[in-house]
Amino acid sequence: MKTYDFKIILEPDETGGYVVSCPSLPGCYSQGDSIEEALENIKEAIAPCLEDEVQLGLL
Repeated sequence: MKTYDFKIILEPDETGGYVVSCPSLPGCYSQGDSIEEALENIKEAIAPCLEDEVQLGLL
């Protein structure tokens, strides 16, 4: 299994909670009510985005 290291951006949402994105993977973003939840959710969002990048031959 290959390990990747991605930078993410975590920002408070104006309606509450947090929005998190992974700029290296276009369209890869998530949210959560807490920082911990947002970070866990982006991990789950990165997996299918990463699979798409591999299938397209971009990684």
